[in-house]
Amino acid sequence: MTVARHKYQALGNDFLILVDPDGTHAVDDEFVRRVCDRHLGVGADGLITVTPGAAGRADLVMDLRNADGGRAEMSGNGIRCLVRAAVSHGLVAGPEVTVATDHGDKRLWVKDEGVTVDMGPGLLGPERDHSSPGWRQMEVDMGNPHLVLLCPDPAEVHVAELGPKLEQLRPGGLNVEFIAPGPGTDELRFRVWERGAGETQACGTGSCAAAAAAHAWGLVGTTVTVHNPGGDLDVEVGEDTMLLTGPAEYVARVEIPS
Repeated sequence: MTVARHKYQALGNDFLILVDPDGTHAVDDEFVRRVCDRHLGVGADGLITVTPGAAGRADLVMDLRNADGGRAEMSGNGIRCLVRAAVSHGLVAGPEVTVATDHGDKRLWVKDEGVTVDMGPGLLGPERDHSSPGWRQMEVDMGNPHLVLLCPDPAEVHVAELGPKLEQLRPGGLNVEFIAPGPGTDELRFRVWERGAGETQACGTGSCAAAAAAHAWGLVGTTVTVHNPGGDLDVEVGEDTMLLTGPAEYVARVEIPS
């Protein structure tokens, strides 16, 4: 038996999405690892199953798995891709959609030029000193845990070396962002190591965490452009919420043996 999944990407952060109107297609960790493998499977940073929400509650429910099979609480890029897929396949009409996640319900607005998601507040932790590499650091909770490091130039960071080490500083793992201000005002240069996926081309929750930390450090204002390797994400930093805006695009339909 084969089941159709649809590949979407947001600035190169790619996901396999199963639109499951009846809620009948469960996945296990081994299946997720197999299909997300970029050499032996289809290849993706994660797999998302979207089902209709219960009456009177959220419009949709998101089940998000990282490429290693582990369950993830939230993905700013993944949820935007999910809503694009749900609108395209008729689960919801839009333009405003509510999605139930492991970090509560999220509101999204679908537009021709992109999708905006209300990410909720970025909860700032204390500044950290994890000794190596000696840069200014702050933990930020975006519904999933992040460690933001202020470095001279993210392009020069050995992310594949530092990322796995810093990821393990907390039980369950950390997402790790390397940032620097610029090149313009209220802009950030950015690279990310995502727990369970490795270095990715873009990260929505990571971009929000970076903007929140940089704002707290006085490096940017409340409207921030985060230059991910795959493209730009726009973040609005509010007192009790953050808005994330960026593209979410269809790539292909994929038939996968179940």
